[in-house]
Amino acid sequence: MIELRVNRAKAKLTRGETASFFMGFNTPEIIDFLGPCGFDGAWVECEHGPSTWSDLQDLTRAADLWGLTSLVRVNQNDPALIGRTLDQGATGIVVPHVNTKEEAQRVVHGAKFSPVGQRGIFTSRQAIGVDSLTYFREVNDQILLVVLIEEMTAIDNLDEILAVDHIDVFFVASGDLAQTMGHVGQPKHTEVKKVVESTMRRIRQAGRNAGTVAGIDEFEYFTELGANFVVVSWKPWIVETAKRYVTKVASLK
Repeated sequence: MIELRVNRAKAKLTRGETASFFMGFNTPEIIDFLGPCGFDGAWVECEHGPSTWSDLQDLTRAADLWGLTSLVRVNQNDPALIGRTLDQGATGIVVPHVNTKEEAQRVVHGAKFSPVGQRGIFTSRQAIGVDSLTYFREVNDQILLVVLIEEMTAIDNLDEILAVDHIDVFFVASGDLAQTMGHVGQPKHTEVKKVVESTMRRIRQAGRNAGTVAGIDEFEYFTELGANFVVVSWKPWIVETAKRYVTKVASLK
């Protein structure tokens, strides 16, 4: 029998290491192309991006080729939606707008089989070739759960949210926090930065994993705050290099 795949990013977090993910409008081809670069996982966007149910199996399969964690952001905190996403082969789930302890518990309820949660009994693409009893016994430990801290209500309830077991990463979303603070489009506003910094520290002081989007220019800033789960978009790299190239062409006489 085949052994259940190890969740690479979750294993690194368990060892006290930092896990890295690439995001963008990922396709199976892009995940396959970036697979050998050394990231721990691929962020698949099903809240704001174009990925559909028919895409998920190939997206997660491409991640499996390189041993990457396939982390899918769903568009709502719905246990049925979370379970179906995992059934398609995802090895991690990101849930937006988790503002209370009860909402965090709902994430666990939908993602984990009994006795931890109440995910509907079904296997998944990850169970192919794996003994079914082994799958149900071990899969809970291989599912990565990430909740987004993106509203001031979540900040007010942070201590209670952090007390919920089986959530692996508490992800601080600067842009969304800025919006709820009245600073739309200003994630670097002084007031927003203060909230982000204090929130990151509170997460780490509670002994939990803190995540955020951290580009190359902001990497040290966020990791010094304690971020040990970092996500970067590949799209700015393409734009920056393209602009440099076009500038060189334009400079020719």
